[in-house]
Amino acid sequence: MHFTTIFKSLKNKDMLKRVLIILGILVAYRLLAQIPVPMGDAATFKEAVSNLMQKSDFSNFLNLISGGGLASFSIILVGLSPYITGSIVIQLLTKAIPRLEELSNDGETGRRKINQWTRMLTVPLAIIQSVAYIFILYQTTISANISTNFVPTTGDWILSVVAMTAGSVILMWMGELITEQGIGNGISMIIFASIISQMPTTFASLGSMLADTETYGKLNLFGVEFPVNGVAFWIVLGFVIALIVVIYILVKLNEAQRIITINYAKRVHGNSSYGGIRSILPIKLIAAGVIPVIFATAFLSLPALVGQVITSIDSGNEIGSKLVSIFSAPSASNFATQYPDGLTAQWFIYPAVYFVLVFAFTYFYTSIIFNTKEIADNLQKQGAFIEGVRPGIKTADYLGKVVNRLDLFGALALGLIAMLPFVTDFVFIMAIGYPVGLSISGTGLLIVVTVALENLRSVDSRALMITYDDFKNES
Repeated sequence: MHFTTIFKSLKNKDMLKRVLIILGILVAYRLLAQIPVPMGDAATFKEAVSNLMQKSDFSNFLNLISGGGLASFSIILVGLSPYITGSIVIQLLTKAIPRLEELSNDGETGRRKINQWTRMLTVPLAIIQSVAYIFILYQTTISANISTNFVPTTGDWILSVVAMTAGSVILMWMGELITEQGIGNGISMIIFASIISQMPTTFASLGSMLADTETYGKLNLFGVEFPVNGVAFWIVLGFVIALIVVIYILVKLNEAQRIITINYAKRVHGNSSYGGIRSILPIKLIAAGVIPVIFATAFLSLPALVGQVITSIDSGNEIGSKLVSIFSAPSASNFATQYPDGLTAQWFIYPAVYFVLVFAFTYFYTSIIFNTKEIADNLQKQGAFIEGVRPGIKTADYLGKVVNRLDLFGALALGLIAMLPFVTDFVFIMAIGYPVGLSISGTGLLIVVTVALENLRSVDSRALMITYDDFKNES
C-alpha cells in the first residue's frame, strides 16, 4: 500500500469529495439505526428482541450486519439480509438456467439486468422478512409475559412493514451509491461499518470486567498490586494475543495468490513489431473473499427463523422447536438452556453443517467470479498464452485445475476460520464445563479484515491514478 500517495491524493478535490460522500452516507446509515419502527412502545419490543436474540442465530447475524438495528428495533431491522438472500437466489438461478448464464456473460449490459432483478427480488423478500419479524416479536412479547397494552391494528402492521422494507431498500441504495464512488464495494462497506459500530460495546464490557476487582481480587504482578481484576486481565490478554495472531493469519491468507506468467506472441506489422512481452495473471487463494461465510450464515440461519415463526404460532409444535434447537448456533448465551446435562451430539450439528456450507459456497462463488473459459478466450484473442499450455480449451482446463487446487486449501482455511468461535467454545467446555462467551468471532473478524484490505486496495488504486501526473513529473 502507498499510504503516502493516499494522503497526497486527498489534496485532490475529486478524491476528497468521494471520501466525504462515503463518510456522509455512513453517518446517515448510523442515524437510520436510531430511528425506531413505528410499532407501539419501542422499549417493549427491545425487550422482546433481547429474548429472541438468545434463541436464534439468525437474529444475531441480522443484528451484526444491521449494525445493531435489530437490538435497537430500528427501521433498518432487516438490514441487508433480503439483498444478500436475493443475490444468492439469482446467482443459483444463473448457474441453473442457461439463458441467465449467457446474460451474465454478456458484458456490462447483462450484469446490469441481473443486478436490476436482484434489486426487484429484494423488495418482496424484505416485505416477507419484515412481516415475519414483527409477528415473531409481537408473539414473543405475549409468550414472555412482557407487559404491554398495545394491540397492533392493520394500519400499524402496514406502516411498520413499509418502514422496515423502506429501511432495507435505502441501505441497498446507500451501498450502491458508495460503490459508484469507485473506492470500495458499498454493500461490504456498510456491513464493515455495522460490525465496527458494535466494537465500543465489546470494549465497554471488557473494561467493566477488568474493573470488577470484588469477584477475584486485584492483579498481583511481581509483588505489585494493580487495580484490575486478576483473572479478567489474563483472559483479556489471551483474547488480545489470539486476536492479533488470527488477524495476521487472515491478512496472509487474504493476500496469498498464485502468479501465472502470461506470454504475448510477437507480431510484425510492416516495419514495427508488437508483443513479445510477458505479463502476469494473479489468482488469489481465497478469490471469493468473505462472501461464502456471509452466504453460509444467512442460508443456515433461515431454518431457525422458520422454526421461530412456527413456535410463535404454536408454542408446543415439535417441528418448530426442533428447527430452532438444531439450527441455532451453540454459544455461551444458550448453552445452559439447550445443554443442561452437558455436551451432546447435537452441539456438533450446526458447526459441521456450517463448515460444509462455507466450503461449498467457496467453490460455487469462485466459479462465478472466475470464469476460466472466458479468461482463456480473452487471452487467445489478445495473442497471449501460458508457456507449455495450448491456447483455448487447454488453457481453460489448466486454469480450472489451478483454481480448484487453490479453492481446496482456501475453502478449508475459510471454513476453519469460521469455526473459531465453536473451537474456542469447545476448548472451554472441555476445560471448565461451559463456554465463557469470549470466543473470537470468525465471521465478523473475517469480514472486517477482508473488507478493510479490499477497500485499501481500491483507495490505493484511485490514489495512484490521481497522483500519476505528479509521479510522471518527478521522474
